[in-house]
Amino acid sequence: MEIEISILIVFLFILSVLSFLYASVGHGGASGYLALMALFSFPNNTMKQTALLLNLFVAGIAFYNYRKAGYFRKELFIPFAIGSIPAAFTGGAMEVEPLMYKKILGALLLFAIARIFWKRTKNENSLKSANFFQALIIGLAVGFFSGLIGIGGGIILTPIILLLHWGKMKEAAAVSALFIWVNSFSGLLGQLSSGVELYPIAGAMLVVAVIGGLAGSYLGSRKWNNLILEYCLGTVLISASVKLLFF
Repeated sequence: MEIEISILIVFLFILSVLSFLYASVGHGGASGYLALMALFSFPNNTMKQTALLLNLFVAGIAFYNYRKAGYFRKELFIPFAIGSIPAAFTGGAMEVEPLMYKKILGALLLFAIARIFWKRTKNENSLKSANFFQALIIGLAVGFFSGLIGIGGGIILTPIILLLHWGKMKEAAAVSALFIWVNSFSGLLGQLSSGVELYPIAGAMLVVAVIGGLAGSYLGSRKWNNLILEYCLGTVLISASVKLLFF
């Protein structure tokens, strides 16, 4: 895919900002990357695998920082992962008609928007133990759609953990970061098995995404209150979702 240098610079700058914002709240950013690529009219057949590749690195960095800060809960992560990994591979190997692809992506972005603007309960200490079977089914469903669309699933999993009171905000972020990583890896394998190849521009995208992810995840997990960043990110996703759903 050919792209003008000036447009490429603008695109890469926005991409670095997105990776920074997403990583600061424990996410890989695939939903934002996909929306950005759609806004810049990238070919549909290059979008999923590129977003998953970026997710692998940005979510991995986010997980490292959140885990190092002491927020990861292995017992909460395992049932989600058991269900999601094979489902993400299956979804990643499937093809979606381009128009339908954009509509599904626009609808899934609404989960991210709801997760950002949803007012969390003030009593984060009233937590419940996760139901293993229920978490397994949730992981399976989220994993399949994650592989199908080309996202890691954190934008769906995080609000579920919070709504069910299975973890606090940063615990949900840590679990979601690793969940995103394993889903992205499985989904990418599923896509590569069907013969999809990456475009050269993916290398430049990866570099700027990693830089943004390093800064965002460090500050988000250790230094900052994420509320302002989440509202900024929500505004970006609203505009992207509207374009995908209605234009």
